[in-house]
Amino acid sequence: MVTWNNLNTLASFQTLSETERVDLVSAMTGENGAERVKNYSIPMAAGLAYNYAAKQVDEKVLDALVKLAEEAQLGEKFAALYNGEVINTGEKRLVLHHMTRGQLGEAVEADGVDKRAFYVEQQERIAEFANKVHNGEITNAAGEKFTTVVQIGIGGSDLGPRAMYLALENWAKKNDTFKMEAKFISNVDPDDAAAVLNSIDVAHSIFVLVSKSGTTLETLTNESFVKDALKNAGLDASKHMIAVTSETSPLAKSDDYLAAFFMDDYIGGRYSSTSAVGGAVLSLAFGPEVFAAFLKGAAEEDKLSLNQDVLQNPAMLDALIGVYERNVLGYPSTAILPYSQALSRFPAHLQQLDMESNGKSVNRFGGPVDYPTGPVIFGEPGTNGQHSFYQLLHQGTDIVPLQFIGFKNSQIGTDVVIQDSTSQQKLCANVAAQIVAFACGKADENKNKNFEGGRPSSIIIGEALTPEALGALLAHFENKVMFQGFVWNVNSFDQEGVQLGKVLAKRVLAHETDGALKVFSDLLNI
Repeated sequence: MVTWNNLNTLASFQTLSETERVDLVSAMTGENGAERVKNYSIPMAAGLAYNYAAKQVDEKVLDALVKLAEEAQLGEKFAALYNGEVINTGEKRLVLHHMTRGQLGEAVEADGVDKRAFYVEQQERIAEFANKVHNGEITNAAGEKFTTVVQIGIGGSDLGPRAMYLALENWAKKNDTFKMEAKFISNVDPDDAAAVLNSIDVAHSIFVLVSKSGTTLETLTNESFVKDALKNAGLDASKHMIAVTSETSPLAKSDDYLAAFFMDDYIGGRYSSTSAVGGAVLSLAFGPEVFAAFLKGAAEEDKLSLNQDVLQNPAMLDALIGVYERNVLGYPSTAILPYSQALSRFPAHLQQLDMESNGKSVNRFGGPVDYPTGPVIFGEPGTNGQHSFYQLLHQGTDIVPLQFIGFKNSQIGTDVVIQDSTSQQKLCANVAAQIVAFACGKADENKNKNFEGGRPSSIIIGEALTPEALGALLAHFENKVMFQGFVWNVNSFDQEGVQLGKVLAKRVLAHETDGALKVFSDLLNI
């Protein structure tokens, strides 16, 4: 039987807290340092590997983490989730984003339908539509092919799909699967929509409106902006727009759209990249086969998260080490550092995934938690970040755990040799150097040049960033966040923290304000 308890009530957490701390500098520079790097590694899906040698763990700490996973019933709770129990207690909903890329356990029925069959049907409908667009069966009013797809959405309807598109854009061009350029409109700031519309040929563009409820203020505002642009160009907006929404929303059967593809309440926005939310834009941009390969990588990684052996379950171990860093070592933030320009927006997606999921101060039953929960997430691609915020990471007063992502080969497969090494070799040399520099430091009598080291990091390493590798990478972090939410006993699948601002904004727009809200509204000339 699964039980839900606060972290600090678990005996294994007390044991973990009392376990002797690891001197990372000694561990990495000692006689077993090289063997440690080789041994502290777990295979992931799609040829990836999770290496945690530069984390502040040893066999004693790992043993304590295994016991914590067992007492917290992480495996059983994951099974409850994918078998259709109501894990989202705040909204009293199932959590089914894993099902968009495969069936992990029992068949799940909700709303009178087989949910796996429902998600497969939407994927197949999207694939059929995308193929018709690509082969010219679906065209603009002049019978000309669409060349650009524009996604209109915000939050999870934008951050994930945008990050995935950018991650695969160069790969698709190199591998001759690039079908259409994709653009994204998200911010209600009119400059965002205007910038996108000024950069495209609207007559040859198809727009994907993403709103589960069909009532999202920012998204509907931007839709109106787009419709005005189409009207001003003498175009029929209904011939240029599709919707991704719920079957019960006002968009579902509207004549304003060429087609509607469906999602449901069991997939949160930040977990929706493998649903129709990501499926429509990615299938149009790269072709349904590429999206299917992306799903395959995610599904394979999900299966690894079923492993009851913590030391062979990369997402679970990554999660537990993160809990150790947050709740025992006291580190308040984590930096995501992909050494791949294609992953330029991946840290932004992980900001939402992690901070919206586990940024909670009450447990899943509404009771208080008196220990830290989700960390602050930030990051930028290397090597750019090295010339930006790495100064604080190396010598600042806070220790910030780091999660590197690196690939042995570039996506484009071509390179130049300068000073006896290629650009890709220089990139990889930098990430290897940073890991060791952070962990081991460098003593110097000049204190301004002294590096204490002891700054922990992990790295996910792959051959190249392919659709399968991207899917596996995404699923790893989704499952990591989920496991951490289980340990902290919070509901990782609602986001009440985003609601209050929306309510107050509506009051401002209705001029129903007083006090400080009215003064700030007046200052902004609303």
